[in-house]
Amino acid sequence: MPLNYIANAFVPSSSGRTIPVIDPSDGQPFEEIQRSNAQDIDAAVRAARQCYDGVWSKLSAAERSRLLMRLAEKIAEHGEELAALEQRDCGKPTKQARADAIALVRYFEFYAGACDKLHGETIPYQNGYSVFTWREPHGVTGHVVPWNYPMQIFGRCVAGALAAGNVCVVKPSEDACLSLLRVAELAAEAGFPAGAINIVTGYGHEVGDALARHPGIDHISFTGSPKVGTLIQQAAAERHCPVTLELGGKSPQIVFADADLDQAIPAIVNAIVQNAGQTCSAGSRLLVEQSIYEPLLERLATAFEGLRVGPAAMDLDVGPLIRATQQQRVWDFLSDAHSADIPVVAQGRVVEEAPETGYYQAPTLLRDVPVDHRLAQEEVFGPVLAAMAFRDEEHALELANATQFGLVAGVWTRDGARQFRMARGVRSGQVFINNYGAGGGVELPFGGVKSSGHGREKGFEALYGFTVLKTVAVRHG
Repeated sequence: MPLNYIANAFVPSSSGRTIPVIDPSDGQPFEEIQRSNAQDIDAAVRAARQCYDGVWSKLSAAERSRLLMRLAEKIAEHGEELAALEQRDCGKPTKQARADAIALVRYFEFYAGACDKLHGETIPYQNGYSVFTWREPHGVTGHVVPWNYPMQIFGRCVAGALAAGNVCVVKPSEDACLSLLRVAELAAEAGFPAGAINIVTGYGHEVGDALARHPGIDHISFTGSPKVGTLIQQAAAERHCPVTLELGGKSPQIVFADADLDQAIPAIVNAIVQNAGQTCSAGSRLLVEQSIYEPLLERLATAFEGLRVGPAAMDLDVGPLIRATQQQRVWDFLSDAHSADIPVVAQGRVVEEAPETGYYQAPTLLRDVPVDHRLAQEEVFGPVLAAMAFRDEEHALELANATQFGLVAGVWTRDGARQFRMARGVRSGQVFINNYGAGGGVELPFGGVKSSGHGREKGFEALYGFTVLKTVAVRHG
């Protein structure tokens, strides 16, 4: 039975209670994790603080860099093991689980190289003064990691926090934490001091809330829903703790008549079916110029009808959703679409080998979705693509910006001037021109505007959020 990982040791929760781990491919329990509580969070924070004060804060940037690189090497050595854990825990097809393990390696490699590149500045000032800045770590950072990409999101927040000089307490989702517990163990094998990385499992309302409220946490990063993000931010605000929030999106794919459809169509399909649509940056709204609306939908219909859904181990186009409640959520959206007479253009196919107890959903393409319908406004977090037509650039931007979210946008056009006009006009944290996602891009700053959150993860920019800028003014006459 997996235990919490605190101060380089596996320890049981003080509650003595557990949570079943369900395989999404068949809906059956296969393991148990700890149902931790505030007392366990306190133990993890105390271990982290002791590590920071006693060891970690005294390491040079170069020494931190070597530790992160050694962990990257360990993860690479155990990539197949970690992918297998992620596959069964999350229902990911084999190729997706392996890609996530590779991305985790890349995060630690990137931030290992960044440790000693985080520089301050000198500032010209009055005669007789020398003024400079340097960046200091917050200290103990808390990380709430969701279930859709445990390894990747752990990598993008924890590796960055460690590189900036912090130590970490991590609360993974109760639905997906097995791979992260193993990574923490690998960190100890790589030479990380006890308390540098701590993992506490359990429910959000018990463990996540305790983490957000703990007075020993100096910074929080959270990836999840806007509703829970608000609760995290409110809890942290009581003690003025800074927060980085990534809260999902309703991202548009904007396709103009001059687009290269041979290039666009595979990207549009992949952006909504990857990880069964359970991706914050999923391209879940398809905005198409009126003159090519019908032919594009016809080609997309063919693509959707060829998609196969099945158990993770079959390594098909789409695996199961994470849990029964998520499956029901997707069904509710599709039921609302049916009630509103929104046409279904095409669907994929769940294979006969898929157990009836698994959490499967065929990818679904809908057309003529009203801009004010919940399918065009809310995050489904499933393989459902909502299509609508636009007249011109102005109308395209109006539709693209007509939600509370602003995480990612894709623009498909050969017109160079239009590319820049659209990139300027779309309100989102990332804009991709004639591609979508740029292959993941560990180096690319990621985050949103509006209800998609604030702050940035990934890339060098993330290090600024994991540090505090200090100004030093020396008067020397």
